[in-house]
Amino acid sequence: MALVAHFDLELHQMDVKTAFLIGVLNKNVFMAQPKGFVASRQWYLNFDETIRKFCFKENDEDNYIYAKL
Repeated sequence: MALVAHFDLELHQMDVKTAFLIGVLNKNVFMAQPKGFVASRQWYLNFDETIRKFCFKENDEDNYIYAKL
């Protein structure tokens, strides 16, 4: 956030509390899910694929930060 202020950049934040409800699995999974477990990896892969279609590039230092080129 300090860099955003320093360089007068525009910052957007997304609320993803319910995003895990719409994850798309690309394989059949046969297992019992541990209590309290959240399948965030599959959601991230789906998000990454989608956001790259809008010309966003993943930050080399922090994989969860994207910049539009």
